[in-house]
Amino acid sequence: MTLDPVDYAVISQALIAAAREMGAKLVRSAYSTVLREARDGSAALLDARGNTVAQAELIPMQLGTIGRIFQPCAALYPVETLEPGDFFAINDPYSGGQHLQDVFLFHPIFHRGRVLGFSASVAHHLDLGGGSPGLNPLATDVWSEGLIIPPLKLNMARDWHGGNFERLLRANVRVPHQTMGDFDAQMAANAIGRARIEELADRYGAELVTVVMAALQDYSETRMRAAIRAVPDGVYVGEDAVDDDGEGDAPLPVRATVTVRDDTIAIDFTGTAPQVRRNLNAPFASTQSAALSCVKAVLTSPDIPFNAGAARPVTIAAPLGSLLNPRPPAPVRARMEACFRAWNAVMKALAQAVPEQAIASGFDTTTVSVLSHLKPEGWSVYLEISGGGYGGSSTSDGCDAVDGPLSNCSNTPVEALDQDFDFFRVTEYSLRPDSGGEGAQRGGVGFLRRCEILTDGVKVALYSDRFRRAPDGLLGGRPGTTGFCEIRRGDRTFHLRSKDEAWLQKGDIVTLGLGGGGGYGPPSARPRGRREGDFADGLVTTTDGSGPAA
Repeated sequence: MTLDPVDYAVISQALIAAAREMGAKLVRSAYSTVLREARDGSAALLDARGNTVAQAELIPMQLGTIGRIFQPCAALYPVETLEPGDFFAINDPYSGGQHLQDVFLFHPIFHRGRVLGFSASVAHHLDLGGGSPGLNPLATDVWSEGLIIPPLKLNMARDWHGGNFERLLRANVRVPHQTMGDFDAQMAANAIGRARIEELADRYGAELVTVVMAALQDYSETRMRAAIRAVPDGVYVGEDAVDDDGEGDAPLPVRATVTVRDDTIAIDFTGTAPQVRRNLNAPFASTQSAALSCVKAVLTSPDIPFNAGAARPVTIAAPLGSLLNPRPPAPVRARMEACFRAWNAVMKALAQAVPEQAIASGFDTTTVSVLSHLKPEGWSVYLEISGGGYGGSSTSDGCDAVDGPLSNCSNTPVEALDQDFDFFRVTEYSLRPDSGGEGAQRGGVGFLRRCEILTDGVKVALYSDRFRRAPDGLLGGRPGTTGFCEIRRGDRTFHLRSKDEAWLQKGDIVTLGLGGGGGYGPPSARPRGRREGDFADGLVTTTDGSGPAA
């Protein structure tokens, strides 16, 4: 079929708009603060073979390889055997998924008996069982982290709305109201995607819609290959490290060798630390998402759709049994820490080839903190996803106090916490002056959140990183700062490790501090007027670049 440019423009933009509408529906329909406020979920449209066509601009980490997460489902249940009402579900990290809290749902889109594609969504669920409410930082195998959902084919009429799958989930979670509400939000988002594609097929014909789906992927591939060709051919090596394994003090190196040849990039993580006993291991699907997201962020412009075509010129490898490709049953809940170091390692490698397009290391850490309390009527679980400061770039300072580039979650407003939780109170939420690394372009500053515990029997759990190793500056920029978590009880202060948990008492003050990003370029190149502006804004405490580390 010859594709008219006007038809392509109209239908391709309709596909992208439909994916964005799915993302909005997912967030607006959610029940938990982690999805409703933090927006820790994503949505996408796939073609009939499971290749990503368009996705909402929510969480890059969840969708970079969503087509590959789909494939184990289709391998067990071929697309041609599906019937209206069927859908796939998966969260198993060793069957193609990422970590158990991210549950992927895929609904086929039928038009006159033919599958045109799939609407897909993923949400980070507040609780899926496991050894501790919301988070088990001490888990030593994947079974301790929650309910495992292998690739399943289910049916809405039979298995949802009081059916067996819904009943199974409800029986295995501590907060069924929020969790089941968030699953319903995924169902609603997928229904929107299905409706929009059916409308396009009715108006333009199924064949034309299918052709445009393929052409949109080809467009992204063409743009990606052109961007890679502009990078000097060569072999570039970057390295970073996770602070520790949660048990000892030794850092866990993550090493990336990036080979650029013509219009292709190969990324090899040989030299990365072996897998560990605790939950820092990253399933290979997560590693692929991290590496691919970094390549796209550095080399391309935001107008290039992040779909399966964009991934075609990039190959990624990691040794089996390593931190970035573990053997089962290694726990994986905190896989974002290793994935962010993979992002940093690839970024440092690309900075050698195209320094003006790279950024310095940011705090680049997903800090997940959980406060939980068992009441007579059941569990109350608060989960927060926090970021820090971005690294500086050749053209601008790093963003202040935002989530990391792989995660992209929003903060949870204090007002929402006051509305939903009565066992703690937020008493401070502020920026951390002097936490961004000095440079011609400074690193973004971090922030802290402090809360008072209002009753006994509350548990705090967290996983984070960069409590020991500060993010590096780039091209002469200074490092950012580290993070911390402390509990003040009367006149005593306890410091938690970056992967830890503890029981709290009424009156305890819990403070979580997130660090800033590294600077870009020598501090001497920063104009004095910009330093004075930072001082006036309260981001630094001196105007000469000599402020203390926060």
